[in-house]
Amino acid sequence: MADFKEEYVPCVECHAGVLLPRRVTYLTWLGTELITVPQFPAWVCDVCGRREYDERAVQWLNILLDPNAGKPSSSRRNAAPQPRQRGRHQPPMPES
Repeated sequence: MADFKEEYVPCVECHAGVLLPRRVTYLTWLGTELITVPQFPAWVCDVCGRREYDERAVQWLNILLDPNAGKPSSSRRNAAPQPRQRGRHQPPMPES
């Protein structure tokens, strides 16, 4: 069984506490709707309560909450480049 090692990061707000990994309820707005996400990973100061949210989790949540999530992409793929047409003129051969 792997040991869980907590990282201790000093709090930039109060300078007295440390940020510890916790699960909290994350609140965000989606247009005019308030969205709550329980058990969201965050770093919470043990003295002042400052929260810093896990960047990767926030990025994933933004992807999930994107209004275009799950919709097919409207952009067309570029066609393969056409080979260049060789003209009648050939470059001169190097002299040996």
